[in-house]
Amino acid sequence: MSAEGVNIQKELNPLANAERQFEEAASRLKLPPGIKEVVKRPRRSTIVSLPVQMDDGTFRVFTGYRVQHSIVRGPAKGGIRYHPQVTLDEVEALAAWMTWKCAVVNIPFGGGKGGIICDPERMSKGELERLTRRYAADLSDLFGPESDVPAPDVNTNEQVMAWIVDTYSMHERRTEYAVVTGKPLEVGGSAGRREATGRGLLFCVRGACAHLGIPLQGARVAVQGFGNVGSVSADLLTRDGAKIVAVADASGAVQRAEGLDIAALLRWAADHRGVAGFPGGKPLTTPIVETDCDILIPAALENQITQENAARVRARIVAEGANGPTTPDADQILEQKQVFVIPDILCNSGGVTVSYFEWVQNRMGLYWPEREVNDRLEHTMVHAFGDVLAKSVEHRVNMRVAAFMVAIERVVKVIMLRGLYA
Repeated sequence: MSAEGVNIQKELNPLANAERQFEEAASRLKLPPGIKEVVKRPRRSTIVSLPVQMDDGTFRVFTGYRVQHSIVRGPAKGGIRYHPQVTLDEVEALAAWMTWKCAVVNIPFGGGKGGIICDPERMSKGELERLTRRYAADLSDLFGPESDVPAPDVNTNEQVMAWIVDTYSMHERRTEYAVVTGKPLEVGGSAGRREATGRGLLFCVRGACAHLGIPLQGARVAVQGFGNVGSVSADLLTRDGAKIVAVADASGAVQRAEGLDIAALLRWAADHRGVAGFPGGKPLTTPIVETDCDILIPAALENQITQENAARVRARIVAEGANGPTTPDADQILEQKQVFVIPDILCNSGGVTVSYFEWVQNRMGLYWPEREVNDRLEHTMVHAFGDVLAKSVEHRVNMRVAAFMVAIERVVKVIMLRGLYA
């Protein structure tokens, strides 16, 4: 492989990127000797082999992961993704980001993440259920309301969480809803959970627009990814008066300078499994991250804005709906261009915040109406955005470095108060 190829591969390694982001922020904090290594390393990485009988009677063995990065501030918290390209490096990076995400919004969780190497598009519902139950059973010694609380992620959903609830409850011989979040309402889910990540993004965009003096009314928005986060963000921003001028997903991309009809696009995407061919817009032939807009929302997968395309980003605000969509090298370019990046560990933390609310409601056995959930979410997100912005201004650093500084300080303070068991 050429030197250029090695550099590109390194730039796209999510664990290397998570560590670079951590190091940049940690270097600005006067941490006690050795403590940096304590908070940086995952406490536990688990690999499991998952034999599953397929519909045709054959057996396949899938590889699953669960990483607990930190449980210092509370139980490990983080989703489970099903994807053919899941790697341990990716899961470890995502678990670390969850630690910092929970600390940024100041909820009492640590960080965790899980994944299974599989292609759910090629599996039946029965095969997915058997795979999920095997994973939950094999990791039942890790999972629990007081120890490790999973949630949906890429290619997992409410149904998958319901299967985990049932499997865990059968092993424990009691119904335990608080073992996962992101569940159906009928199985202990929380009102407002589905929209929470997109709604939290909205609150951060409002804060960024107010800080920069950009009116949200009439602002041009491009959305990459039209799954849960992207579609909800687009819908809520439209209601605030913004114009969604471009949307892209795995099926294709559409644009309309006057603004897309998001309600119609939502119906089209649901009926046609994607936005491609939407009659209310024209095909977008250039990469959506290079769209001329005021606000860019990368809400797909990692590594969408890199050193190769960052110079062509034309947005004034990048609101990271996905985890790790911008590489550290791209961050430097965006900062030079004076693009205001709302980092993922702040911008998309609405989901884990309402997951915390769901966990609390499960443990109380008392459930809040959606209005109360949304009010609590807004309070949390507005305070978190203010904390990060204040740190950014105080230390003259970008919002990502500031967010990591806020998070690392909170984790380290708990470690120093608790001490290290020996």
